[in-house]
Amino acid sequence: MPLYEHVMIARQDLSNTQAEALIEHFGTVLSDNEGKLVDSEYWGVKTMAYKINKNRKGHYAFLRSDAPASAIHEMERLMRLHEDVMRVLTIKMDEHKELPSVQMQKRDERSDRGERRERR
Repeated sequence: MPLYEHVMIARQDLSNTQAEALIEHFGTVLSDNEGKLVDSEYWGVKTMAYKINKNRKGHYAFLRSDAPASAIHEMERLMRLHEDVMRVLTIKMDEHKELPSVQMQKRDERSDRGERRERR
């Protein structure tokens, strides 16, 4: 089955447990449609670059799924209809990386950054 990655932004006035319950809910939507939620990460409340529906912040969540296209379409349809979900981005992937996402890595563990130069 195809592999997908999803990033979801939920309203800022939800509690952390409600935001994590949304992740579980959409995981069950996938499993009901013959797919599975491989991994999920809750990134927390983050400030957005611009307002969406009069909100400056939102609960960010990252999902990895292994599901047929019909299950993904159904999950995205339900996400668009859900009043707590503001934005969703879905990307089809060739393979899932086993490491935690870049958002979950500590700043000093990121190896792709160069050394900081001192100001003069």
